[in-house]
Amino acid sequence: MQPLEILPDLFFIQRGYLNGNHFVYRSDKSILIDTAYIRDFRDTEKALNDLGVNLSRVEMIVNTHCHCDHVGGNRIIQERSDCRIAMHEIGKYFIDMKDSWSTWWKYYMQEADFFRCDVGLKDEDVLAVGPYEFRVLHTPGHSADGMVLYHEAEKLLISSDTLWENDMAVMTMRVEGSTAIFSMLESLKKLSSLDIKMVFPGHGDPFYDAQGAIQKTKERLFDFLENPKRVGNDLIKKIIIYTLMMKRSIDEETFYDYLMTTPWFVETVDLYFDGKYEKKYHDTMQGFFRRGIVKRNCGTLFTTVKP
Repeated sequence: MQPLEILPDLFFIQRGYLNGNHFVYRSDKSILIDTAYIRDFRDTEKALNDLGVNLSRVEMIVNTHCHCDHVGGNRIIQERSDCRIAMHEIGKYFIDMKDSWSTWWKYYMQEADFFRCDVGLKDEDVLAVGPYEFRVLHTPGHSADGMVLYHEAEKLLISSDTLWENDMAVMTMRVEGSTAIFSMLESLKKLSSLDIKMVFPGHGDPFYDAQGAIQKTKERLFDFLENPKRVGNDLIKKIIIYTLMMKRSIDEETFYDYLMTTPWFVETVDLYFDGKYEKKYHDTMQGFFRRGIVKRNCGTLFTTVKP
């Protein structure tokens, strides 16, 4: 978790997949961009403290969207500092209404706390992060309130979960709606018009080839449109792994039964795989075991994916 200084006093902190990457502008009145997952808040706090950031003096948090892996530290930091929190106006509405479904928290049975959201940002707003001006671009698809931040002078893109280098964020059609893939394609079209030197994604390493990543993601989305079952496969694989990261480990005998209590697993298998719950579970888990992504230890399951 070695911070990378991307502009003077503006740091990128890379995490894993349970926790989104996040950023901090270090000053007497620090500004944070995203705050990772609540369970690992102590790790988030240590990373910020190591940079000399006093959480009681945070001035503002900016969230790229409302998902649990990006807002996890919000409530705690706001209680300590009374900082303002800004996010896209759609996300602000979800938070104001305490809508745990549209935020995905209830759908995926994730841990997260509501907080006070003070500022609703709009597409093409200019956001000041210390001395740096970022252009706000609304990029729905993965999340209705998704947004990226573009620093035009240095050609830097904080892409959050709109653009990764070698994969893409999960598409949750049952929450985001049946047009979510089309929304994501429009968001990528918006990004393709930018002159981008370096991308800082919501998960994974920073990378340079923005146009290459955009093209790969578009191809994947077109494939999803032609082969809808691949949307379901991608979702089930990613969310099973995310669930194992949230749980740290879980008893193998009870894991299937647990998944059957979740809205997302039952609904996804019904929608894409004719309600064949046990078959889909066992086929998916066997693939994980073969690849070493999930392992067994004394009757428990855990994932080797970095949280």
